[in-house]
Amino acid sequence: MIDKFLPLMIFVVLAWFLYNGLGRDTKTIPSPLIDKAFPNLEVEDFKTGDQFTLQNRLKNKVSLVNVWASWCVTCRAEHKMLNNIAQTSSVQMVGINYKDRKKEGERFLRTLGNPFDFIVFDNQGKLGLELGVYATPETFVVDKKGIIRFKRIGEITPSIWRQQMLPLIERLQK
Repeated sequence: MIDKFLPLMIFVVLAWFLYNGLGRDTKTIPSPLIDKAFPNLEVEDFKTGDQFTLQNRLKNKVSLVNVWASWCVTCRAEHKMLNNIAQTSSVQMVGINYKDRKKEGERFLRTLGNPFDFIVFDNQGKLGLELGVYATPETFVVDKKGIIRFKRIGEITPSIWRQQMLPLIERLQK
């Protein structure tokens, strides 16, 4: 009797896993870094090449940290939104130029504008590895204590900014 129902049971279980998996929004994958300190690495300043400790620049300010690269098509599409955020919000804008060449990154910023208060040059991807970056762009909201409170994989759209990120940033700034 069980032999007759075994294929049907296997089919139902597989169909459920397939249906459940396809219905998920991959842009909202939970990050194990939420509510954890932003990695405190010594990093290189994109403009000057000077070394600095990242946590020192994140403390006492709410920061939007954006991982981008000149070779990233979605980063190019998102960049106008980042420029708008920089002009209309008091959040500290931090860029992480990820696995890129400095000349290409400079050309990208010259062409599209530079919304960032400072940029980390992460050409080897060490900081990206610490952050669990697997696709650019990725964006983090970091509170005044240097704790990650939000992670977005993919482009920041106006609706995501208005509905998810801006309310959180305003709450953290109080």
